[in-house]
This record gives sequence, C-alpha cells and structure tokens, in this order.
Amino acid sequence: MTSNVIFQHRQRFQRVFVRSFFGLFTEYETPKLVVIHSLSLTILLRLMQAILLIYSILYLLLYEKGYQKQDTSIVSSVTLKVKGIGYIHTAQNGTLIIDVADYIIPPSENNAIFIMSSYGQTDQIRSKCSESSLLKEAECDNDNECQNKPFSPRANGRWTGRCILPSDGQISNDTLSKTKSSKGLCEYAGWCPPENDEASPALINEVLNFTIFIKNFIEFPVFAVKHKNMVDDLKPCVFHANLSKDCPIFTLDYIVNQAEKDAEERDLMLRLGGVISVKLDWDCDLDRGIKLCKPEYTFARLDVPFREKPFSRGFNFRYAFHWKSTYENHRTLTKAYGLRLIIAVSGKAGKFDSITLSLNTGSLVGIFGLATFFLRYYFTSFIKKITTRLNSVFQRPPDLTQIDIKEKSTILETTTSRTDLVNAMYENNTKSLRKTSSTRPLTLTNSEKMKVHPEEE
Repeated sequence: MTSNVIFQHRQRFQRVFVRSFFGLFTEYETPKLVVIHSLSLTILLRLMQAILLIYSILYLLLYEKGYQKQDTSIVSSVTLKVKGIGYIHTAQNGTLIIDVADYIIPPSENNAIFIMSSYGQTDQIRSKCSESSLLKEAECDNDNECQNKPFSPRANGRWTGRCILPSDGQISNDTLSKTKSSKGLCEYAGWCPPENDEASPALINEVLNFTIFIKNFIEFPVFAVKHKNMVDDLKPCVFHANLSKDCPIFTLDYIVNQAEKDAEERDLMLRLGGVISVKLDWDCDLDRGIKLCKPEYTFARLDVPFREKPFSRGFNFRYAFHWKSTYENHRTLTKAYGLRLIIAVSGKAGKFDSITLSLNTGSLVGIFGLATFFLRYYFTSFIKKITTRLNSVFQRPPDLTQIDIKEKSTILETTTSRTDLVNAMYENNTKSLRKTSSTRPLTLTNSEKMKVHPEEE
C-alpha cells in the first residue's frame, strides 16, 4: 500500500515537472489593460505621476546632473606657506622677535602644518638632581624608600636610590616653596633641572595676523584634466568671503573664527593649542569649462572643546635643541603649544555622456511607473469593490486551437471590441465543455462573466 502511494506521488511529480518544463516553450504571459472609469482615482493617478515626473526631471536629472559621467577619484597635492612676524615680552622688559623659522615646527609636513602660538622653555644640563615636586611618587624620608619604589613613567630620569632632604640644601628654593613639606625627593640621573609643567607658557603676539597660502593642484584621471586653486594672474591678496573669493591666502584669524565661534575657546586655543580641519571641496562641471571650477573652503575644529574638560587638553609637544659647553651636554627643552591645521581635499567632476544619460533615463521611466503600482496597492487594500475588477487582469484566455474556424469567424463578426471578443471566447469554450463533459456542468465564476467597465455593473 505504501509503495503504491509513493509511486502515485512520483508519477504526479513527474507530470507536473514535465508540464512545467514544456510550458516554458509553449506558453507565455501578456499584460492585459483594465480601464477604470473614475474621476477621483484618475486625478489621484495623474497627480502622483506629475510629482514623480517633476522629482525625476528637476532633481535626479538636472540638479544631480544625471546626464553626466562622474569622476570622484581626485588626485591632489597641497603646499602651505605661512608668513608673519611675532614677538613676546621678556622678563627684562625686552622684546623677542619670532619669525617663520621659529614657529613652524617641523618646517615641512604632508597635508598639514603646525603653527606655534605659545611655548615654555627649560635650560637643562645632563647631571643628577632631585625629582619634580609635582611627582608625588618621588617623596621620601630616607634612601630605602627611593630604592624600593617601583619605576614611574612620569619620572624625569633614572632614580639613583638616594633621597635628597631639604636639610641637604640640594633642593631649589622654588621647589621648597611649592612643596612646603619636610619630606625629601628622590634623586634622578638625567636632564636637570626638571621641567615645570605648571608654569604658564609665553604667548606669541600677532599670531592671528599670520597669513597662510594654500596651494592646491588637482587632477581627474578619468577625464585627464588638471587644475589648481589659483588664477593665472594672481596678485597679492587676502581671502574675503564677498570681495576676494578666489584668493587662496587666508589670515589665521579668519580660520580660527570659522572653526570656533566662542571667543573664550579661541583664546584658550592660542594658549593651549588645538586642531583645525581645512577642507577643500571641488565640484567641477566640465561642460562649462575647467577654468570656472573653484574649490569651496570649510574650516572645522577637531579637538575637544575646553569647556567639556577633556582628559587631554589642546595640542602640544616637546622638542629640544642640544649643544656642548666646556665638555658638558646642554639642551633647551621647549614645550610648544599651537594650532595644527590638517588639509583634506575631496571633489568630483562631471561631463556629458550619452550612455549615462540613457541609463538614467531608463531608471526614471521605472520610477515613473511607481504611480501605477501605488495606486493598485491602494485599490486592493482599501477599495474592495474594485478588487474583483483587478482580478480580471490575470484571466486565462481559452485555448484558441479548440475553437473551429466557423466559430472564430462568428465570434469576430458578433464582437465589436477586444473585451467582447475574450468574453465570447469564454462563452463558446464553456458550451463546448458542457457538451463533452460527462460529469457536472462547468459553471463560470463571477469574474469570468463580469464586464470590465464599471458602468455595466
């Protein structure tokens, strides 16, 4: 019994498979149009089509330049030059002049530049001395404590294991005045004296009046086009948003004001440093000519604002200048604070291309067809009366080979439209099936009998 059931299922599967396989070559589907006479629905459809048409043409085709071939693989080179003279007031009521070679550190970088705005210096000699009073781990009462303490990464040198007490007279008066403690400090071997991080850095005046010349050379490899952000007859100028938009020379004051709107934050950036992003964005329409292509400059602050009290504030680093005197090693340790400018270049270029236009036009036609799709979804979901009409779109027409030639001619003579022709074929096919059927008579469904036009309901 079980083997018979399995055999029947296998036979049924084979018949379905064979029928489906041959159906790929003997049957095909064709769309059928259903005409719906409704003023409100027609207006809704035309309104949706108009909205999609306006969106497709005005935004996708014109605003987004869907008729152009785009190239975003920009090749860029940036060169920065800074000019300006700064100065600081010394303790002896003097003036120390600082020029470009002093405040640009290092002299050259790739797509970046650092401008020192304040600094602190410490003259040191290689010897042995007491640790900094700011290092709490260095406090001691005897030598054993300095020998048994673990190494601290904040130490200024290698600890010798000796504890220098205030009574030894080897601790500077400045250190004693800061600690105000009877405890001593561990001795270290290294550069002495240690740097005082609590000392206020010396602020360089006239930093905001420095000028930065941004030279940018670009290339779009797809179109083999090269360009630069400078006009051919460039003259001495300073960038102005309204009066001199093509000038690539900016004052540091303009850049800082664009990157940070808070005046207090700007002052702290000059004292403690900061990081600013300078972005050049190119949007070139090669159909108009490469000479008309100009970059758009934007400035933004990248470091965390001081008002948020970050763990590491501003931007600073240390560097040293070494020399020898009377067989002793000396150095000047400088802790530099300033503004680090990072340059980023992006862009795209477009040029008319017939292939791109044809592809985008085909996409627009598909978008235009969304109106019919949405309207049909509205029909089937919210208007039950129209659902039966839409089912007629998927009617299976009668097999024309089963109708005699005389019957076909009779049908063609009595029908005046394609809808009447299909209905007549159904009626004629039904009559033939009733004559040849030995079982119950075949009854037509309401959708098969129904006319498509709503006026006929």
